[in-house]
Amino acid sequence: MLLADKWNDYKIIDCGDGEKLERIGNFLISRPDSQVIWAKQKNKWENLDAIYHRSNKGGGYWEYINKPKENFIIKYQDLSFYIEFTNFKHIGLFPEQAVNWQFIIDKIKQSKKNNIKALNLFAYTGGATISCAYAGCEEVVHVDASKKIVGQAKRNIELNKLEDKKVR
Repeated sequence: MLLADKWNDYKIIDCGDGEKLERIGNFLISRPDSQVIWAKQKNKWENLDAIYHRSNKGGGYWEYINKPKENFIIKYQDLSFYIEFTNFKHIGLFPEQAVNWQFIIDKIKQSKKNNIKALNLFAYTGGATISCAYAGCEEVVHVDASKKIVGQAKRNIELNKLEDKKVR
């Protein structure tokens, strides 16, 4: 199993009783995770900044003990991402996908080709797209059905100063 263990600003602290405890920057959050059926270590769950609550009707809401600042940014190695808490428990990226981003970066940088093009389908806020552009792809096509999410991806591309790369 590959681990997403090269994060500067993200870590799973604990999980149990159907919840996952995560540190995002200096922000401590609790999100539901139905796969986590063992007992949590209760002493680690103090001083939460935000708790996500599911709704019976779908979606849910965040309860903030300490509200994060707007334009909250975290880093994975040299890459930066905006964090945005959604009503569907998302945070603006999937941290566990960092192993795939690293794989992409390594394969592109190790390639002897200099005209690599990439297509990223269901691209969300751009982790893989940014990884391709950062690693030196000649062109990256970013596709997601949500206009709002594509807007977030553009912000993440700008945050990483990759606007000069051919990303569409």
